[in-house]
Amino acid sequence: MSGSAGGSHAGKAKSWVAVAIIFVGFVIGALGLPLNNWPLFWAGVAVIAVGGAVALYVRIMADVVVAVHHPDLNRS
Repeated sequence: MSGSAGGSHAGKAKSWVAVAIIFVGFVIGALGLPLNNWPLFWAGVAVIAVGGAVALYVRIMADVVVAVHHPDLNRS
């Protein structure tokens, strides 16, 4: 559907980089919990914060595609 007139919800590469950084931070933090390794957990939190800063810098929320009205979706 990426070629349709309504656009796509795929997002830009810079937005996905921010999401990947945040995801890696969650994985690092999640590994720290069962291992009872608090420095690893807090390192994950720090990576999440860096990912959040990157997301703000690349304006990730401006990368949203507004849904287009489609007549077939509003059948009564």
